[in-house]
Amino acid sequence: MHNIALELKAIGHDISGSDDEIYEPSLTRLKKAGILPEKFGWYPENISQELDFIILGMHAKADNPELVRANAFGIPVYSYPEFIYRHAFDKKRVVIAGSHGKTTTTAMILHVLKKKGLEFDYLVGAQLDDFDRMVKLSNAPVIVIEGDEYLSSPIDRVPKIHHYKPHISVITGIAWDHMNVFPTFENYAEQFLIFIRTMEANSHLIYFKPDQVLCDIVEKSKHPDAEPYESLEINDKKDVVFDDKTYPISIIGNHNLRNMQAAMLVCKKLGINGSEFMAAIEDFKGASKRLQKVSGNDKRVVYLDFAHAPSKVKATTDAFKQWYGNKKLLAVLELHTFSSLNKDFIPQYAATLNSADAAIVFFNEHTLKMKSMPPLDEVFLMASFGHQHLEVFTDEKKLRDRIADNEFGDHNILLMTSGNFNKMEMDFS
Repeated sequence: MHNIALELKAIGHDISGSDDEIYEPSLTRLKKAGILPEKFGWYPENISQELDFIILGMHAKADNPELVRANAFGIPVYSYPEFIYRHAFDKKRVVIAGSHGKTTTTAMILHVLKKKGLEFDYLVGAQLDDFDRMVKLSNAPVIVIEGDEYLSSPIDRVPKIHHYKPHISVITGIAWDHMNVFPTFENYAEQFLIFIRTMEANSHLIYFKPDQVLCDIVEKSKHPDAEPYESLEINDKKDVVFDDKTYPISIIGNHNLRNMQAAMLVCKKLGINGSEFMAAIEDFKGASKRLQKVSGNDKRVVYLDFAHAPSKVKATTDAFKQWYGNKKLLAVLELHTFSSLNKDFIPQYAATLNSADAAIVFFNEHTLKMKSMPPLDEVFLMASFGHQHLEVFTDEKKLRDRIADNEFGDHNILLMTSGNFNKMEMDFS
Protein backbone atom coordinates (compact mmCIF):
# COMPACT_ATOMS: atom_id res chain seq x y z
CA MET A 1 0.00 0.00 0.00
CA HIS A 2 2.70 2.51 0.89
CA ASN A 3 4.57 1.66 -2.33
CA ILE A 4 1.44 2.48 -4.35
CA ALA A 5 1.18 5.79 -2.48
CA LEU A 6 4.83 6.61 -3.19
CA GLU A 7 4.49 5.75 -6.87
CA LEU A 8 1.32 7.80 -7.34
CA LYS A 9 3.03 10.74 -5.62
CA ALA A 10 6.12 10.34 -7.81
CA ILE A 11 4.11 10.49 -11.04
CA GLY A 12 2.37 13.70 -10.04
CA HIS A 13 -0.77 12.95 -8.06
CA ASP A 14 -1.82 14.58 -4.77
CA ILE A 15 -1.77 11.79 -2.19
CA SER A 16 -2.84 11.57 1.44
CA GLY A 17 -3.44 8.56 3.64
CA SER A 18 -4.33 7.14 7.03
CA ASP A 19 -3.38 4.25 9.27
CA ASP A 20 -3.42 3.58 12.99
CA GLU A 21 0.11 2.11 12.90
CA ILE A 22 2.96 2.64 10.42
CA TYR A 23 6.23 0.73 10.74
CA GLU A 24 9.64 0.99 9.16
CA PRO A 25 10.65 1.19 6.39
CA SER A 26 7.23 2.56 5.36
CA LEU A 27 7.34 5.35 7.95
CA THR A 28 10.64 6.87 6.81
CA ARG A 29 9.84 6.50 3.12
CA LEU A 30 6.43 8.17 3.48
CA LYS A 31 7.96 10.96 5.56
CA LYS A 32 10.66 11.60 2.96
CA ALA A 33 7.98 11.83 0.25
CA GLY A 34 6.00 14.33 2.33
CA ILE A 35 2.91 12.15 2.69
CA LEU A 36 3.25 10.76 6.22
CA PRO A 37 0.06 11.47 8.21
CA GLU A 38 0.51 14.15 10.87
CA LYS A 39 -1.08 11.82 13.41
CA PHE A 40 -1.92 8.14 13.29
CA GLY A 41 -5.51 6.97 13.56
CA TRP A 42 -8.82 7.34 11.74
CA TYR A 43 -10.35 10.82 11.47
CA PRO A 44 -13.46 11.48 9.34
CA GLU A 45 -12.30 15.04 8.72
CA ASN A 46 -9.50 13.56 6.55
CA ILE A 47 -12.16 12.73 3.96
CA SER A 48 -13.37 15.61 1.78
CA GLN A 49 -15.51 15.72 -1.33
CA GLU A 50 -12.44 16.93 -3.26
CA LEU A 51 -11.02 13.39 -3.27
CA ASP A 52 -11.20 11.61 -6.63
CA PHE A 53 -10.99 8.12 -5.14
CA ILE A 54 -9.72 6.07 -2.20
CA ILE A 55 -7.60 2.90 -2.24
CA LEU A 56 -8.56 0.72 0.71
CA GLY A 57 -6.11 -1.73 2.28
CA MET A 58 -6.81 -4.72 4.52
CA HIS A 59 -5.92 -2.98 7.78
CA ALA A 60 -8.98 -0.73 7.94
CA LYS A 61 -12.24 -2.41 8.95
CA ALA A 62 -15.56 -2.16 7.12
CA ASP A 63 -16.94 0.21 9.76
CA ASN A 64 -13.90 2.51 9.65
CA PRO A 65 -15.10 6.10 10.30
CA GLU A 66 -13.20 7.47 7.31
CA LEU A 67 -14.68 4.78 5.06
CA VAL A 68 -18.19 5.53 6.36
CA ARG A 69 -17.73 9.22 5.51
CA ALA A 70 -16.33 8.39 2.05
CA ASN A 71 -19.39 6.25 1.32
CA ALA A 72 -21.68 9.05 2.49
CA PHE A 73 -19.97 11.42 0.04
CA GLY A 74 -20.18 8.87 -2.78
CA ILE A 75 -16.39 8.82 -3.28
CA PRO A 76 -15.24 5.75 -5.28
CA VAL A 77 -13.44 3.24 -3.04
CA TYR A 78 -11.19 0.63 -4.68
CA SER A 79 -9.19 -2.22 -3.25
CA TYR A 80 -5.63 -2.05 -4.55
CA PRO A 81 -6.08 -4.95 -7.02
CA GLU A 82 -9.17 -3.17 -8.37
CA PHE A 83 -7.09 -0.03 -8.81
CA ILE A 84 -4.20 -1.90 -10.45
CA TYR A 85 -6.61 -3.52 -12.93
CA ARG A 86 -8.12 -0.13 -13.81
CA HIS A 87 -4.62 1.25 -14.40
CA ALA A 88 -3.62 -1.81 -16.48
CA PHE A 89 -6.84 -2.23 -18.47
CA ASP A 90 -5.17 -1.53 -21.85
CA LYS A 91 -1.90 -3.33 -21.05
CA LYS A 92 -0.78 -6.91 -21.56
CA ARG A 93 -1.23 -8.28 -18.05
CA VAL A 94 1.12 -10.99 -16.72
CA VAL A 95 0.12 -12.49 -13.35
CA ILE A 96 2.23 -14.86 -11.26
CA ALA A 97 0.02 -16.82 -8.85
CA GLY A 98 0.35 -19.84 -6.60
CA SER A 99 0.93 -20.77 -2.97
CA HIS A 100 4.73 -20.44 -3.11
CA GLY A 101 7.51 -19.08 -5.28
CA LYS A 102 5.52 -16.26 -6.85
CA THR A 103 7.64 -13.41 -5.49
CA THR A 104 10.87 -14.96 -6.75
CA THR A 105 9.36 -15.91 -10.11
CA THR A 106 8.02 -12.36 -10.55
CA ALA A 107 11.37 -10.89 -9.52
CA MET A 108 13.21 -13.06 -12.07
CA ILE A 109 10.94 -11.83 -14.87
CA LEU A 110 11.43 -8.19 -13.84
CA HIS A 111 15.19 -8.66 -13.65
CA VAL A 112 15.37 -10.03 -17.19
CA LEU A 113 12.97 -7.46 -18.69
CA LYS A 114 15.00 -4.65 -17.16
CA LYS A 115 18.31 -6.03 -18.42
CA LYS A 116 16.80 -6.34 -21.90
CA GLY A 117 15.77 -2.68 -21.78
CA LEU A 118 12.03 -3.29 -22.14
CA GLU A 119 9.37 -0.91 -20.79
CA PHE A 120 7.03 -2.46 -18.23
CA ASP A 121 4.99 -1.75 -15.13
CA TYR A 122 4.99 -4.09 -12.15
CA LEU A 123 3.71 -4.96 -8.70
CA VAL A 124 5.84 -7.31 -6.60
CA GLY A 125 5.73 -8.33 -2.94
CA ALA A 126 9.35 -7.70 -1.95
CA GLN A 127 12.01 -5.05 -2.37
CA LEU A 128 14.31 -5.83 -5.29
CA ASP A 129 17.84 -4.68 -6.06
CA ASP A 130 17.94 -1.89 -8.68
CA PHE A 131 14.21 -1.14 -8.28
CA ASP A 132 13.23 1.98 -6.34
CA ARG A 133 9.82 0.72 -5.32
CA MET A 134 7.74 -2.45 -5.32
CA VAL A 135 5.26 -0.83 -7.73
CA LYS A 136 5.66 1.01 -11.04
CA LEU A 137 2.78 2.70 -12.87
CA SER A 138 3.42 4.27 -16.26
CA ASN A 139 2.35 4.15 -19.91
CA ALA A 140 4.32 0.94 -20.54
CA PRO A 141 2.51 -1.67 -22.68
CA VAL A 142 3.08 -4.56 -20.23
CA ILE A 143 2.51 -5.03 -16.50
CA VAL A 144 3.87 -7.94 -14.43
CA ILE A 145 1.90 -8.59 -11.24
CA GLU A 146 2.60 -10.86 -8.29
CA GLY A 147 -0.90 -12.24 -7.73
CA ASP A 148 -1.80 -12.80 -4.09
CA GLU A 149 -4.75 -15.07 -3.34
CA TYR A 150 -5.62 -13.32 -0.06
CA LEU A 151 -8.72 -11.09 0.17
CA SER A 152 -8.66 -7.72 -1.60
CA SER A 153 -10.10 -5.50 1.14
CA PRO A 154 -12.59 -5.61 4.04
CA ILE A 155 -15.40 -4.68 1.63
CA ASP A 156 -14.01 -6.50 -1.42
CA ARG A 157 -13.81 -10.01 -0.05
CA VAL A 158 -12.51 -11.89 -3.06
CA PRO A 159 -8.90 -12.98 -3.73
CA LYS A 160 -6.75 -10.30 -5.32
CA ILE A 161 -5.97 -12.59 -8.26
CA HIS A 162 -9.62 -12.58 -9.30
CA HIS A 163 -9.35 -8.93 -10.32
CA TYR A 164 -6.44 -8.96 -12.77
CA LYS A 165 -7.81 -10.97 -15.77
CA PRO A 166 -4.36 -11.86 -17.16
CA HIS A 167 -3.25 -12.51 -20.72
CA ILE A 168 -0.31 -14.59 -19.46
CA SER A 169 -0.29 -16.36 -16.11
CA VAL A 170 1.80 -18.75 -14.05
CA ILE A 171 0.45 -20.94 -11.24
CA THR A 172 3.42 -22.26 -9.26
CA GLY A 173 1.54 -24.81 -7.15
CA ILE A 174 -1.24 -25.14 -4.60
CA ALA A 175 -0.82 -25.79 -0.87
CA TRP A 176 -3.37 -24.76 1.76
CA ASP A 177 -2.85 -21.35 3.34
CA HIS A 178 -4.93 -18.54 4.91
CA MET A 179 -7.24 -20.87 6.84
CA ASN A 180 -8.87 -17.84 8.52
CA VAL A 181 -10.34 -16.99 5.10
CA PHE A 182 -10.42 -20.39 3.35
CA PRO A 183 -11.46 -22.88 6.06
CA THR A 184 -10.84 -26.00 3.96
CA PHE A 185 -8.22 -27.01 1.41
CA GLU A 186 -10.96 -27.56 -1.16
CA ASN A 187 -12.24 -24.02 -0.69
CA TYR A 188 -8.71 -22.66 -1.01
CA ALA A 189 -7.92 -24.68 -4.14
CA GLU A 190 -11.19 -23.58 -5.76
CA GLN A 191 -9.92 -19.99 -5.84
CA PHE A 192 -7.32 -21.01 -8.45
CA LEU A 193 -9.97 -22.61 -10.65
CA ILE A 194 -11.93 -19.36 -10.48
CA PHE A 195 -8.73 -17.47 -11.28
CA ILE A 196 -8.13 -19.51 -14.45
CA ARG A 197 -11.68 -18.84 -15.55
CA THR A 198 -11.14 -15.07 -15.13
CA MET A 199 -8.28 -15.07 -17.65
CA GLU A 200 -8.76 -13.14 -20.90
CA ALA A 201 -9.78 -14.88 -24.13
CA ASN A 202 -6.75 -16.29 -25.98
CA SER A 203 -4.71 -16.16 -22.77
CA HIS A 204 -1.73 -18.43 -22.01
CA LEU A 205 -1.53 -20.43 -18.77
CA ILE A 206 1.78 -21.84 -17.47
CA TYR A 207 1.45 -24.35 -14.61
CA PHE A 208 3.68 -26.60 -12.49
CA LYS A 209 3.14 -30.13 -13.78
CA PRO A 210 4.32 -32.19 -10.75
CA ASP A 211 1.49 -30.68 -8.63
CA GLN A 212 -1.35 -33.16 -9.16
CA VAL A 213 -3.96 -30.97 -7.48
CA LEU A 214 -3.03 -28.14 -9.84
CA CYS A 215 -3.09 -30.48 -12.85
CA ASP A 216 -6.60 -31.59 -11.91
CA ILE A 217 -7.72 -27.97 -11.64
CA VAL A 218 -6.21 -27.06 -15.00
CA GLU A 219 -7.94 -30.05 -16.59
CA LYS A 220 -11.24 -29.09 -14.97
CA SER A 221 -10.87 -25.51 -16.21
CA LYS A 222 -10.60 -26.70 -19.83
CA HIS A 223 -8.27 -23.79 -20.52
CA PRO A 224 -7.42 -24.02 -24.25
CA ASP A 225 -3.78 -22.89 -24.01
CA ALA A 226 -2.14 -24.42 -20.94
CA GLU A 227 1.59 -25.17 -20.86
CA PRO A 228 3.13 -27.38 -18.14
CA TYR A 229 6.63 -26.84 -16.75
CA GLU A 230 8.94 -28.64 -14.34
CA SER A 231 12.51 -27.47 -13.69
CA LEU A 232 15.71 -26.37 -15.35
CA GLU A 233 18.59 -28.85 -15.15
CA ILE A 234 21.95 -28.29 -13.48
CA ASN A 235 25.32 -30.04 -13.69
CA ASP A 236 27.66 -31.14 -10.89
CA LYS A 237 28.92 -27.57 -10.52
CA LYS A 238 25.33 -26.36 -10.07
CA ASP A 239 25.39 -24.44 -13.34
CA VAL A 240 22.22 -24.52 -15.42
CA VAL A 241 22.42 -26.62 -18.58
CA PHE A 242 20.23 -25.26 -21.37
CA ASP A 243 20.45 -26.00 -25.11
CA ASP A 244 23.78 -27.81 -24.54
CA LYS A 245 25.32 -24.70 -22.95
CA THR A 246 26.09 -24.05 -19.29
CA TYR A 247 25.14 -20.88 -17.43
CA PRO A 248 26.29 -20.02 -13.90
CA ILE A 249 23.56 -18.76 -11.56
CA SER A 250 23.69 -16.74 -8.32
CA ILE A 251 20.81 -18.35 -6.42
CA ILE A 252 20.45 -21.65 -4.58
CA GLY A 253 17.73 -24.26 -4.25
CA ASN A 254 16.03 -26.72 -6.57
CA HIS A 255 12.72 -24.91 -6.07
CA ASN A 256 14.35 -21.82 -7.58
CA LEU A 257 15.23 -23.85 -10.67
CA ARG A 258 11.50 -24.44 -11.03
CA ASN A 259 10.80 -20.75 -10.54
CA MET A 260 13.42 -19.96 -13.17
CA GLN A 261 11.81 -22.33 -15.68
CA ALA A 262 8.46 -20.59 -15.19
CA ALA A 263 10.05 -17.16 -15.57
CA MET A 264 11.78 -18.28 -18.77
CA LEU A 265 8.47 -19.40 -20.30
CA VAL A 266 6.85 -16.06 -19.46
CA CYS A 267 9.75 -14.14 -20.99
CA LYS A 268 9.50 -16.30 -24.10
CA LYS A 269 5.88 -15.16 -24.51
CA LEU A 270 7.16 -11.58 -24.18
CA GLY A 271 9.70 -12.05 -26.99
CA ILE A 272 12.85 -13.08 -25.10
CA ASN A 273 14.28 -16.47 -26.11
CA GLY A 274 15.82 -19.00 -23.75
CA SER A 275 19.47 -18.18 -24.37
CA GLU A 276 18.78 -14.46 -23.93
CA PHE A 277 16.96 -15.22 -20.70
CA MET A 278 19.80 -17.34 -19.30
CA ALA A 279 22.40 -14.72 -20.17
CA ALA A 280 20.35 -12.09 -18.34
CA ILE A 281 19.47 -14.16 -15.24
CA GLU A 282 23.07 -15.09 -14.31
CA ASP A 283 23.48 -12.24 -11.80
CA PHE A 284 20.00 -12.45 -10.27
CA LYS A 285 20.53 -12.71 -6.51
CA GLY A 286 16.93 -13.04 -5.38
CA ALA A 287 14.28 -10.90 -3.77
CA SER A 288 14.51 -9.59 -0.22
CA LYS A 289 13.95 -12.41 2.34
CA ARG A 290 13.66 -15.04 -0.39
CA LEU A 291 16.64 -17.26 0.44
CA GLN A 292 18.59 -14.06 1.01
CA LYS A 293 22.15 -14.53 2.26
CA VAL A 294 22.52 -12.66 5.56
CA SER A 295 26.09 -13.56 6.40
CA GLY A 296 28.74 -16.19 5.89
CA ASN A 297 32.27 -17.32 6.76
CA ASP A 298 34.47 -20.36 6.25
CA LYS A 299 32.43 -22.42 8.71
CA ARG A 300 28.86 -21.65 7.69
CA VAL A 301 26.35 -19.48 5.85
CA VAL A 302 23.22 -17.82 7.23
CA TYR A 303 20.16 -17.36 5.00
CA LEU A 304 16.83 -15.63 5.61
CA ASP A 305 13.61 -16.69 3.90
CA PHE A 306 9.97 -15.56 3.97
CA ALA A 307 8.73 -19.16 4.29
CA HIS A 308 5.83 -19.46 6.73
CA ALA A 309 3.15 -21.78 5.32
CA PRO A 310 3.89 -25.52 5.71
CA SER A 311 4.56 -26.17 2.02
CA LYS A 312 6.94 -23.21 1.87
CA VAL A 313 8.77 -24.25 5.04
CA LYS A 314 9.27 -27.81 3.79
CA ALA A 315 10.32 -26.75 0.28
CA THR A 316 12.81 -24.18 1.57
CA THR A 317 14.30 -26.45 4.24
CA ASP A 318 14.61 -29.42 1.86
CA ALA A 319 16.12 -27.29 -0.92
CA PHE A 320 18.63 -25.60 1.39
CA LYS A 321 19.78 -28.89 2.92
CA GLN A 322 20.05 -30.57 -0.48
CA TRP A 323 21.99 -27.67 -2.00
CA TYR A 324 24.72 -27.85 0.65
CA GLY A 325 24.86 -31.64 0.77
CA ASN A 326 26.51 -33.07 3.87
CA LYS A 327 26.75 -29.73 5.69
CA LYS A 328 24.74 -29.74 8.93
CA LEU A 329 21.70 -27.46 9.03
CA LEU A 330 19.93 -25.60 11.84
CA ALA A 331 16.45 -24.51 10.68
CA VAL A 332 14.74 -21.76 12.70
CA LEU A 333 11.07 -20.99 12.07
CA GLU A 334 8.99 -18.16 13.48
CA LEU A 335 5.25 -18.77 13.74
CA HIS A 336 3.83 -15.34 12.97
CA THR A 337 0.72 -15.53 10.76
CA PHE A 338 -2.83 -16.27 11.93
CA SER A 339 -2.74 -19.74 10.36
CA SER A 340 0.67 -20.67 11.73
CA LEU A 341 -0.41 -19.75 15.28
CA ASN A 342 -3.72 -21.60 15.04
CA LYS A 343 -3.84 -24.89 16.95
CA ASP A 344 -6.12 -26.43 14.34
CA PHE A 345 -3.65 -25.61 11.56
CA ILE A 346 -0.30 -26.26 13.25
CA PRO A 347 -0.41 -30.07 12.67
CA GLN A 348 -0.04 -29.20 8.95
CA TYR A 349 3.64 -28.54 9.81
CA ALA A 350 4.32 -32.23 10.50
CA ALA A 351 7.73 -33.25 9.09
CA THR A 352 8.30 -29.87 7.39
CA LEU A 353 11.62 -29.38 9.22
CA ASN A 354 12.78 -33.00 9.14
CA SER A 355 15.56 -32.49 6.60
CA ALA A 356 17.30 -30.15 9.07
CA ASP A 357 19.76 -31.68 11.55
CA ALA A 358 18.47 -29.39 14.30
CA ALA A 359 15.34 -27.25 14.44
CA ILE A 360 13.92 -24.40 16.48
CA VAL A 361 10.40 -22.96 16.51
CA PHE A 362 9.91 -19.44 17.84
CA PHE A 363 6.75 -17.48 18.50
CA ASN A 364 6.14 -14.15 20.21
CA GLU A 365 3.55 -14.36 22.98
CA HIS A 366 2.67 -10.69 22.35
CA THR A 367 1.71 -11.59 18.77
CA LEU A 368 -0.74 -14.19 20.11
CA LYS A 369 -2.32 -11.57 22.36
CA MET A 370 -2.54 -9.04 19.52
CA LYS A 371 -4.35 -11.65 17.39
CA SER A 372 -6.58 -12.63 20.36
CA MET A 373 -5.39 -16.23 20.12
CA PRO A 374 -4.97 -18.76 22.97
CA PRO A 375 -1.53 -19.69 24.32
CA LEU A 376 0.55 -22.37 22.59
CA ASP A 377 1.93 -25.35 24.46
CA GLU A 378 5.53 -26.42 23.87
CA VAL A 379 4.70 -30.12 24.08
CA PHE A 380 1.93 -29.67 21.49
CA LEU A 381 4.29 -27.87 19.12
CA MET A 382 6.98 -30.52 19.45
CA ALA A 383 4.45 -33.28 18.79
CA SER A 384 2.96 -31.41 15.81
CA PHE A 385 6.28 -30.81 14.04
CA GLY A 386 7.60 -34.28 14.80
CA HIS A 387 11.29 -33.31 14.63
CA GLN A 388 13.37 -35.38 17.04
CA HIS A 389 15.64 -32.43 17.94
CA LEU A 390 13.10 -29.59 18.02
CA GLU A 391 13.39 -26.76 20.56
CA VAL A 392 10.79 -24.04 21.24
CA PHE A 393 11.52 -20.42 22.25
CA THR A 394 9.35 -17.39 23.01
CA ASP A 395 12.12 -14.94 23.96
CA GLU A 396 14.20 -13.55 21.09
CA LYS A 397 17.26 -12.89 23.28
CA LYS A 398 17.36 -16.48 24.47
CA LEU A 399 16.74 -17.58 20.90
CA ARG A 400 19.71 -15.60 19.61
CA ASP A 401 21.96 -16.98 22.36
CA ARG A 402 20.91 -20.51 21.46
CA ILE A 403 21.55 -20.04 17.73
CA ALA A 404 24.95 -18.56 18.54
CA ASP A 405 25.82 -21.51 20.80
CA ASN A 406 29.06 -23.33 19.97
CA GLU A 407 27.00 -26.48 19.43
CA PHE A 408 25.86 -24.99 16.12
CA GLY A 409 29.18 -23.46 15.16
CA ASP A 410 29.57 -25.85 12.21
CA HIS A 411 25.91 -25.65 11.09
CA ASN A 412 24.50 -23.62 8.25
CA ILE A 413 21.58 -21.55 9.54
CA LEU A 414 18.24 -21.08 7.80
CA LEU A 415 15.95 -18.43 9.34
CA MET A 416 12.34 -18.57 8.13
CA THR A 417 9.69 -15.98 8.98
CA SER A 418 7.11 -13.59 7.60
CA GLY A 419 7.94 -11.39 10.60
CA ASN A 420 11.30 -10.42 12.11
CA PHE A 421 11.81 -12.64 15.19
CA ASN A 422 10.75 -9.65 17.31
CA LYS A 423 13.57 -7.56 15.77
CA MET A 424 16.28 -10.10 16.64
CA GLU A 425 19.73 -9.41 15.16
CA MET A 426 20.20 -12.03 12.45
CA ASP A 427 23.91 -11.78 11.59
CA PHE A 428 25.65 -14.84 13.05
CA SER A 429 28.95 -14.57 11.18
